[in-house]
Amino acid sequence: MANPRVDDPLTLHLGHEELVIRRRYETLSIINDFLIAIWFLLGSIFFLYPSLEKPAVWLFIIGSFQFMIRPTLRLISHVHLQRMPENSWER
Repeated sequence: MANPRVDDPLTLHLGHEELVIRRRYETLSIINDFLIAIWFLLGSIFFLYPSLEKPAVWLFIIGSFQFMIRPTLRLISHVHLQRMPENSWER
């Protein structure tokens, strides 16, 4: 049986507004993808200037590391450790 709490929305109250985040792991994965794109775009631009080559290399290293985060988030979204009740009365 699927755990209904896994996809419970996360609600953040911001004054009179509220931000509802559904499918948290998928949302984190999308944010991670945006960050990867930013690091690689900035790294590419930095490579146009010889004085910025070293920071460009570091941006590529950071982006490459984040590529490892993507499958980790996908795996975590599918595998959850949860405490089993000691008996059927605790469900």
